[in-house]
Amino acid sequence: MIAYLDSSVLLRLILGQANRLSEWAAVEKGVASSLVEVECLRTLDRLRLKADLSDHDLATRRETVFRLTDEIYLVEPTPAVLRRASQPLPTSLGTLDAIHLATAGLWGETSGEPIVMATHDEALALAARAVGIRVVGS
Repeated sequence: MIAYLDSSVLLRLILGQANRLSEWAAVEKGVASSLVEVECLRTLDRLRLKADLSDHDLATRRETVFRLTDEIYLVEPTPAVLRRASQPLPTSLGTLDAIHLATAGLWGETSGEPIVMATHDEALALAARAVGIRVVGS
């Protein structure tokens, strides 16, 4: 399976949280916007400040972010992606999720390969389904 991975999927792995993506082992190729690295690192920084994450835990989790993002195909937010993300959508969606949806859609169209949206975000899952992208994880 080729899966578009949003930050909610990666963060559950990075943080060792429950209810991780059950289809993770079936992901043969992971695709994501390069924004996932920023989202994951910002989340870790917030946890450092608010949840008293130790230096050791922070370093380990940051290392995991870099390892995971090295293992997946990262797509830069090109003008085409941003144009698509700015268009009206069939459901309500925030800016970053619209960029994720646009990235997944354009990647699927240009690669000619079917892509599945892997997310634990209900709004992103609903929007992906509304535009015809199969969803796992939510």
